Amino acid sequence: MTVASTAMLLCASLSGAVPGGETDSDIRQVAERLRDRALAGSQSWSILEALTTEIGARPVGSPAMLRARDWGVTTLKALGLENVQAEEFVKENAWFRGAESAQVTAPYPHALAILGLGNGVPTPPKGVEAPIVMFSSFEDLSAVSPGDLAGRIAVLNQPINVAQGEEGYRAAARGRRDGPSVAAARGAVGFLVRSLSTSDSRLPHTGATRYADGVARIPAAALGVPDVELLERLVARGQPVTVRMNLASTVTAKTPAWNVMGDLVGREGSGEMIVIGGHLDSWDVAEGATDDAAGIAICLAATHLIAQLPQGPRRTIRVVLWGSEETGGSGTAFARAHHDEISRIVLASESDMGSGSIYRIAFSADAWNDPRLSELAAILAPLGILPNHEAATFAGTDVEDLRKAGVPIVRMSQDARRYFATHHSADDTLNKVDRSDLEQNVAGWAAMLYFIAESGIDLRGSGPRSE
Repeated sequence: MTVASTAMLLCASLSGAVPGGETDSDIRQVAERLRDRALAGSQSWSILEALTTEIGARPVGSPAMLRARDWGVTTLKALGLENVQAEEFVKENAWFRGAESAQVTAPYPHALAILGLGNGVPTPPKGVEAPIVMFSSFEDLSAVSPGDLAGRIAVLNQPINVAQGEEGYRAAARGRRDGPSVAAARGAVGFLVRSLSTSDSRLPHTGATRYADGVARIPAAALGVPDVELLERLVARGQPVTVRMNLASTVTAKTPAWNVMGDLVGREGSGEMIVIGGHLDSWDVAEGATDDAAGIAICLAATHLIAQLPQGPRRTIRVVLWGSEETGGSGTAFARAHHDEISRIVLASESDMGSGSIYRIAFSADAWNDPRLSELAAILAPLGILPNHEAATFAGTDVEDLRKAGVPIVRMSQDARRYFATHHSADDTLNKVDRSDLEQNVAGWAAMLYFIAESGIDLRGSGPRSE
């Protein structure tokens, strides 16, 4: 079904909505209608399918990212957004994967499944071969004295604790991000990390690493879960284990990237806006369906539903397809380019946790002090989304600079148990997305966005807390 034909159906289904939402009850009625219409079917799947099928993997600096930029501009215009633009910024470095391999060379030959870590340096042409030292936690690795890993490859085998939220991932992510520099500071010549995955699949999961200043940069890669467990068992038998790594990544300096954006313009002239979106870039090993084509589809479909109302909301809703989240830069570039607008941004958030159903909503500061938000909680309750009165401290990498500048945020927490089984891996494909969960996300976002955009509620928080 085309965007135009879907829009006609949406207009018909939403025609009973009260234009303008002059009272709180009117706003609730419209938000509930949007919620229910999303559950019956939105544009989300067609947007998701188009991005993953027509563009595929979208690493920064690749020809695919140029196609993704143009796809974004075309799609935003087709969905009826205004002020559509591809805002260019320059990344200091774009990282590209080359040929990669690793194998056990002693006590017997065995090929290992690896993926180099983003921003990682290559090995010498003949690779790096050395005995390994196993660590079960980042803290254990950090406790090693300088020089104790000289001439060794450090292997970090820290699993993710499976949880509904992302707590397990965050706890283990430091090892991938900072592990190579910690190991190098203690003399290591290479670093391998257990994939940040809740799956038992042998497919490794990549992700970005970050080298510390003043420390040697050593090659680093993620290991498939069964392979790192094999290394653990071999070492436990008390015999020396040697591994050879070969990584051939390259870096291109001063690479252009783009934040693609468009507005559902508010009907009042205050200029106040809500900034939402997902990131357009992906890792190179798959089509990035859950990370983060799904987030783009959710935010665009929710905004498109609101655009079909007989009268749009008071505040502008700006949807941003951030162009470099995985290896960094797009959120900072957006905040800098729109510094003069920050005081008018009343709320910001990013959908970047796949399509798992939303189970909780949290705002920054004391937004729940406003008793009107109890109406929003009631609207979201049939979706299984419950209010969290603890202040949100994170709402996506690309809105971090906005949050630090004082912009209120909203965190739509998703069930992450399936997401971390596939993201950053070759398994991040369209068939991992549950369509009904996707529409639950759209329903939650559409209702929340309309409520905030129409009500004029101040999310910076004030007054007594409502229970």
